[in-house]
Amino acid sequence: MGALDGKVAIVTGAARGIGAAIAVRLANEGADIALCDLQEDWLAETAEAIKSAGRNVGCFSVDVSDSDAVNEVVSKIVSAHGGVDVLVNNAGITRDTLMMRMSDEDWDAVLNVNLKGTFLFTRAVARPMMKKRAGTVVNIASIIGLIGNAGQCNYAASKAGVIALTKSSAKEMASRNIRVNAVAPGFIQSKMTDALSEDVRDKMMENIPMKRFGTPEDVADVVMFLAGDKSGYMTGQVLTVSGGMVM
Repeated sequence: MGALDGKVAIVTGAARGIGAAIAVRLANEGADIALCDLQEDWLAETAEAIKSAGRNVGCFSVDVSDSDAVNEVVSKIVSAHGGVDVLVNNAGITRDTLMMRMSDEDWDAVLNVNLKGTFLFTRAVARPMMKKRAGTVVNIASIIGLIGNAGQCNYAASKAGVIALTKSSAKEMASRNIRVNAVAPGFIQSKMTDALSEDVRDKMMENIPMKRFGTPEDVADVVMFLAGDKSGYMTGQVLTVSGGMVM
């Protein structure tokens, strides 16, 4: 038996990378998965991996910053499954540049997806979770939301906001047995890091005590811990997955 047998989980930004790894990890523990992303082709690949695990999966193309679209998708999922047990807010984008060069559009886009999207999905699942008096929300933040980074004022602000949102919503919903926690990844292996020059990779590695990039699966394992009962007395917490880069 899996730790999430009989549970229903929503994962946003689930088409690839960390989101896809999280969705597959939760499915391997027995959860049925609702995948949310705008990248429909990649979403289909993630769905196939979940089907291979023997779980039910639904794919939803949704702009996480669109309130009406988010409410509609969550309503469909709740109607189909009778509720939602786990929400993982992973959808996120970057629009990196120095603050003095950053356009209003670059600021708004990152805050709308990373922070507003997390708020909208959390608000949408709050009522059905409160009705069941049970549920877990895991927000994917970033170490950049803890330490900042030059050229990422918008991203850092959005992820710091996710952390504050995590703590505030955890306090609001704890009495209904709903837990809200966050994971703050560091440098995670991806197509972007694979494309970096050896010099750039070496320079990044100097700041990581464990001397390696993390993997999407490293993050997914921590998300699974927070989504399941083994973290049943934890809420409002931020767990860093950074190889010791942030302690």
